[in-house]
Amino acid sequence: MTLLEVLYRYEHQPSEAAIFALGKARDVYGVRRIQLDPEVNTIRVEYDATRLNKQTVHQILRRAGVPLIEELPLIPPQPIAEPELAAPAQAK
Repeated sequence: MTLLEVLYRYEHQPSEAAIFALGKARDVYGVRRIQLDPEVNTIRVEYDATRLNKQTVHQILRRAGVPLIEELPLIPPQPIAEPELAAPAQAK
């Protein structure tokens, strides 16, 4: 079993029917966990990559009625470190 996660942003709160459909989506063989974060409008799905792929997970969510906008990276972008400038040599 190879567990992977995918994170999506959705447009607006899913309807009650979509929430019930998401509950049934957990019954799909290979879907391990579905987490909604309404504060930032994201949905995270943990799935078994030996059974499903990312496109299938996306399709399951769309069929459930979740208005997906985009896939987000799981690791936030890291700030670019500025190179330190060498101090000028002092003459004696």
